[in-house]
Amino acid sequence: MITKAARIALLLLGAALTPALAPALGPAFAQVQKAAEAIPEPTKPMTAADLESLRAELRSSKKQFTASTLKLTDAEATRFWPVYDQYIAELTVINDSRYGLIAEYAGRFGRYDDKAASDFITRWLDVDVKTAALRAKYVPIVGKVLPGVKAATFFQIDRRISMAIDLKVATMLPVLQTQSQIKQ
Repeated sequence: MITKAARIALLLLGAALTPALAPALGPAFAQVQKAAEAIPEPTKPMTAADLESLRAELRSSKKQFTASTLKLTDAEATRFWPVYDQYIAELTVINDSRYGLIAEYAGRFGRYDDKAASDFITRWLDVDVKTAALRAKYVPIVGKVLPGVKAATFFQIDRRISMAIDLKVATMLPVLQTQSQIKQ
């Protein structure tokens, strides 16, 4: 039986894929798309347990998807995967802040005032800036272990997955201005 977190991870990864990647992935692309289409939209906000389960599933799925999409020679893989693991470790620290903000938002929704909302969005944007800075830091590092096209491909894959995750999380969180209209 597939868990809710696994279904969400499949949906996120399916959304990250584009038709341009379909030939490279072959049947895997069709399977992920089919699985993603079968996932119903959430009917309630994400809980802390949902979020942690989703994070664990996404970390595993992200590495698997990267490995299946980024075609590396054995020598490239030997150099790349330790850098990838270091990058993901640093990204996880940043994402701890992001998911902390999501949990805060879900827990505090309905009780935000103007000051708290301004503080929240400022901290959210700070996390976005830190994520972009981390990617910028790793472009030359990855560029030392992979040729340019493969290095750029890695960052495309990473960015697409991140955007798909961001979109899915955004659809699971109600817009702040509606907080007085949603019953807690």
